[in-house]
Amino acid sequence: MEVKPGYKQTEVGVIPEEWEVDALGGIGRVIRGSSPRPKGDRRFYGGNVPRLMVEDVTRDRKYVTPTIDFLTVEGAKLSRPCKKGTLTVVCSGTPTVVGLPSILAVDACIHDGMLGLVHLSPSVESEYLFYRLTDLQEQLHAAATHGGTFVNLTTKGFGAFRIAVPPPPEQRAIAAALSDVDGLLGGLDRLIAKKRDLKQAAMQQLLTGQTRLPGFHGEWEVKTFGEVAVPRRERIDPRRTGVNDFCIELEHIESGSGQIVGSTSTGAQSSLKSVFHPGDVLFGKLRAYLRKYWRATRQGVCSTEIWVLVPRVDAATSEFLFQIVQTEGFIDAASNSYGTHMPRSDWNAVQNYELKMPSLAEQTAIAAVLSEMDGELAVLEQRREKTRALKQAMMQELLTGRTRLL
Repeated sequence: MEVKPGYKQTEVGVIPEEWEVDALGGIGRVIRGSSPRPKGDRRFYGGNVPRLMVEDVTRDRKYVTPTIDFLTVEGAKLSRPCKKGTLTVVCSGTPTVVGLPSILAVDACIHDGMLGLVHLSPSVESEYLFYRLTDLQEQLHAAATHGGTFVNLTTKGFGAFRIAVPPPPEQRAIAAALSDVDGLLGGLDRLIAKKRDLKQAAMQQLLTGQTRLPGFHGEWEVKTFGEVAVPRRERIDPRRTGVNDFCIELEHIESGSGQIVGSTSTGAQSSLKSVFHPGDVLFGKLRAYLRKYWRATRQGVCSTEIWVLVPRVDAATSEFLFQIVQTEGFIDAASNSYGTHMPRSDWNAVQNYELKMPSLAEQTAIAAVLSEMDGELAVLEQRREKTRALKQAMMQELLTGRTRLL
């Protein structure tokens, strides 16, 4: 493979000539967190020394502050104290979290499911390492020991991992550019959260009749949900009917957004499916608290773990029904389930859920207001996804040296 001038081939790929390659263990000392001993001694809890737990670390969150677990000074001496600014990596847990990096926002101890990189070389910036390890998270996970539900990334294995290291000024420039995008993402996340709170407040007011839209008066009628909507009973067996090119499974419905994030097709080995038509409201009855709902815009089929709800013509509009299934009251009713490990909503409980229903004309007006808010949220979420894609593309360019900032 021909390498263009100014670049060199290394064990981590083609990088600029002035970049180096080093093992993480050569950049700093790798330590594993620990828990105070003896295990369960209550003297080690309720103190004021924070301890970073695996659950404190989330994807794309750079600086973390421990939130739930605190040690006494005596307990901290037996744990792993780290200074503010220490780079940490999840080393034990479920496949989705192992390899996730973070930087301590405060002095703290670290849990035994975490690794810390301490005594960092002065020629390496922790923020640069954060983005480098974020980009390599899948490879770190692949290097871990897999055993059942949990995987484990060893201290030795992590320390042997080799990465490309630019000169410090370029490290700082790369980290600054990516931090700017993180700032934009953070702003979008806060705006989306605010819009969602406003939508929830509007739903609480409008769907209960506490606030009425101009021009509407009169009492609302109390109905049971079974008087408002019914599950569609239409089914198909793909083993007999063949392929359907638009099939929705639970994983294709995004939690809490009312959006679908994909689809699949049925095949000869597919199980029984429910049929839906445009305007039907789909609601995931498995673990109702996940809030998986979608108003169908086309015909298709879906998992039988999803209710296909059809509004009764004289009782509800499709748009209003879609707003109802998003309310806390309906989610609570649907969470009255059977099954311990795989809780499913019980239609006998849900159909008896009582709610106040306005006239069809008022339903239409209310749904229009809430749908407009849904549209604003969808635009912001699309912008966030585009920004995330931009960040990923920037990481590919900057962390490989294909694009230089200095």
